[in-house]
Amino acid sequence: MRIGVIVGSHRTESESAKVGRFLSEVLSATDGVSTWTLDLGKTPLPLWDEALWSNGPHWSMMPELKSELDTCDGFVVISPEWHGMVPAALKNFFLLWAATGELSHKPALPCAISAGEGGAYVISELRISSYKNNRLCWLPEQLIARQVKAICNDDTALNDAALHDTFATRSRYALDLLLAYAKALTSVRDSGLIDHDTFMNGM
Repeated sequence: MRIGVIVGSHRTESESAKVGRFLSEVLSATDGVSTWTLDLGKTPLPLWDEALWSNGPHWSMMPELKSELDTCDGFVVISPEWHGMVPAALKNFFLLWAATGELSHKPALPCAISAGEGGAYVISELRISSYKNNRLCWLPEQLIARQVKAICNDDTALNDAALHDTFATRSRYALDLLLAYAKALTSVRDSGLIDHDTFMNGM
């Protein structure tokens, strides 16, 4: 099983990426699970435009990116909360994929990042506005990495032990559920019931 980790921060060295590395390590320590990471801070994508449909030269990365997404059975989507919102790079990412299979009918665990006690707005926004045409299936569970500077640090001396352990325990629970959903939704995708040619849009 392969899980894609999508890091939605624009920053090249972000707290979101740090949490992504931690979650990827937890997943990779699970038998039979591998991970792939797309960090939008390190690998920014062009803003959506019509040239996407005609293979414009600035979209030359799309076949490789599509191939990577196609091989994923589920996703962890990590977003910082900027001004109470999901960053533009992550919203743009969702615009690039329609009902063509890359994300469709695959489970995703939303994970919000907050330097303080925020994060809830990001979870709400992701659930409301990011899945209609690409058919990504958000889990009914979520993670919020609050006080993020005190958890998931490579230098464990920088961690608040209680905060880190609480997040690690919740992460293991949520990731185990993600893996269970990924296994279950494989049978949905293989069922022959999905007809995106007739029903391209989500409404």
